[in-house]
Amino acid sequence: MTVTLLVTDQDLNIVGDPLDGWTNLDCTKRFNEPGSGTVDLPASPEAMEILQPGHRLVVMRDGQVWMAGPMEVPQEVEVGYGGGEDGGQAPPGEISIAFTDDLGRIAGYITWPDPAAAWEDQPTSTWRTITATGGETIIRQLVDENCGPGARPERRIPRLILGPVAGVGTTTLVNTRFEGLLETCRRVAIDGGGLGFRARQVGRDIVFEVYEPRDLSTSARFSFGLGNLRYLRAKLSAPTVTHALVAGSEPDEDSEEPWARAYVQVADTGQAAAWYRVEKFVDGSAQDDSEGELTQAGTEELAGGSAPVELATVTVDI
Repeated sequence: MTVTLLVTDQDLNIVGDPLDGWTNLDCTKRFNEPGSGTVDLPASPEAMEILQPGHRLVVMRDGQVWMAGPMEVPQEVEVGYGGGEDGGQAPPGEISIAFTDDLGRIAGYITWPDPAAAWEDQPTSTWRTITATGGETIIRQLVDENCGPGARPERRIPRLILGPVAGVGTTTLVNTRFEGLLETCRRVAIDGGGLGFRARQVGRDIVFEVYEPRDLSTSARFSFGLGNLRYLRAKLSAPTVTHALVAGSEPDEDSEEPWARAYVQVADTGQAAAWYRVEKFVDGSAQDDSEGELTQAGTEELAGGSAPVELATVTVDI
């Protein structure tokens, strides 16, 4: 696998030569959220010259754009002989870069009640309401009118276009006013059929597209022998509660009507048998368990105190 790091301006013009000599690259893609990445490389004058505010970092893998977006921290320089927390790097030192993908640009916008009007002319009480037969249509319209080709000129993201219509999603609507644009899109994506959306560089354009996520719920195998598992840490802990002892609310001292305080026990006998009994007192807010409030409080306590199994892995894309 060949990885190349390029720097571009906001119009996607390549600036300078590819970044050379980098020692660490860490990229994380996220579903319906901006991705993130970091790069460490020697602080050469050539690198310092092109790592400037407003520029983008493009990660190429085997000649294809794998992740690209604006640099949030274009330069964090460390140089020295034994100073600082880590002792520093001998001259020319080291540069650390932090960047996001192009969805990070869209995350910097809010929804305007009237996207066509100037900020000074926004209505005082009107909400932006969109109803459509597909959640995809609403998400595309929100992006288009707030930061895409259909937005006011001063709000348009350079080179951002809308990709082909995928025809996905179910009928829904949205009411929004001064909310984060991506937060609103995520809400529509959930209500409109569990949709995904992304912004990715394709040639000289940043393409925003909505899609139907693949079903990845089937099993997958990871092992050191298969070569797709690098690290594994597993932890099994004892439960912190196996018997939730719930007490109803105490009688009101000023009440003329007597009532007996209710007591409900909710137990996980399986966990108690496998480990041991652990009791916890739960002060319920209901007077009794006629509508199951006390039982629900105990069930929630058991869920939070069950024997947890923690698993951390580092896997490899093969």
